[in-house]
Amino acid sequence: MDIVARASVMFVVLYILLRIMGKREIGQLTPFELVVMIVLGDLIQQGVTHNDFSLTGAILAISTFAFLAIMMSWITYLFPRAEKLLDGEPRVIVRDGELLKDNLRRDRITQSEVESEMRLAGISRMSDVAWAILEPQGKISFIKVDGSDVNVDKDAATG
Repeated sequence: MDIVARASVMFVVLYILLRIMGKREIGQLTPFELVVMIVLGDLIQQGVTHNDFSLTGAILAISTFAFLAIMMSWITYLFPRAEKLLDGEPRVIVRDGELLKDNLRRDRITQSEVESEMRLAGISRMSDVAWAILEPQGKISFIKVDGSDVNVDKDAATG
């Protein structure tokens, strides 16, 4: 039961840390951020299982994480207000061709990152963007001045 309690605490801590880190997909992480995430996984394992290297301990820890993730998914599905709190809300980062610097700063996104995403979406000029919206999953959706929507899925664009 100790492992279940430890896994539950680590799940909550990890969730809070990931929310603080911001809306980035794996493809958007810098090499250093990726290494930090990998090391974080090892540190979590050590904190959850402590000195228990048994198969039972590992199954309990993984099952607890999976159960809590499923519960959070159901909570966000059943309660829309909880979805905003747990998953976050979309944020407008470009309006009528103008970068909204406060919103960029809030999510630690640079102008060059937005411009890179624009190029991946086939948009060459900022003035062609009516809206750019940072989605809760870390993707940027672009709506062109002519009204057409463009979604940037970095994994599909780069892979």
